[in-house]
Amino acid sequence: MTLSPALDTPGTPVIVTGGASGIGLASAEALAAVGRGVALWDIDANAAGEAAARIAARFGVATIGVATDLRDPAAIAPALAATRSGVGAPGGLVHAAGTVDTGSLEGVTVEGWDACMAVHLRSFALLTQAIHADLAAQPGSAIVAIASINATLGNAMNPIYTAAKGGLLSLVRSLADRLARDGIRVNSVSPGQILTPMMRPAIEALPDRFFERRILLDRIGDPMEIGRVVRFLLSDEASYITASEIVVDGGNISSQRG
Repeated sequence: MTLSPALDTPGTPVIVTGGASGIGLASAEALAAVGRGVALWDIDANAAGEAAARIAARFGVATIGVATDLRDPAAIAPALAATRSGVGAPGGLVHAAGTVDTGSLEGVTVEGWDACMAVHLRSFALLTQAIHADLAAQPGSAIVAIASINATLGNAMNPIYTAAKGGLLSLVRSLADRLARDGIRVNSVSPGQILTPMMRPAIEALPDRFFERRILLDRIGDPMEIGRVVRFLLSDEASYITASEIVVDGGNISSQRG
């Protein structure tokens, strides 16, 4: 073992779902900053392509934007083929794609439930299955799923999202057990309130500093503060961490502030 920094190892490419914005984009940028190639999978084809081009120009790494609707299981195979062709066989995965419901119990529909679960849960299992051989063939491979503190706290406004994130934590532990025999680590990151496109409407609609009053660090988080944790978990710096949930919430879950 060495004490030399290892954030840049392994140097294998990483698939980032939801990679065109928010936490996915921040994670891709953090990885590219240490030389890892990234494939940005996103439902918005133009945004994915533009983000990939910006990252390539800024960091000089192999990138590709891949248009992918993770609600469709059949979309995984062509997206993976494009990824292997564009940046090489993946040695990492960040599952940051997601949707959120805001209608509370009264707003739950069959269509909304199925779509949210498909993006957060089903696609994560199927994508992991699809890249299993790629990851197993490359030492140091790892997976990070973006969960949420809602999985622990619960939230009346978005029961489907909350349930999906709770399921994601359990799925991570199950996959970590299965993939450990192949040397593949699987962890989750649970962000608190982070200034992302998904979060911004709630911040703007609620009273000023509505969220900050509960957070010990007294501020909303930046996506890059999640991206750096994701990068750590995907690196050899985290070589003995698996089946873990890393909470990055500025001190929200532990807070007793009202």
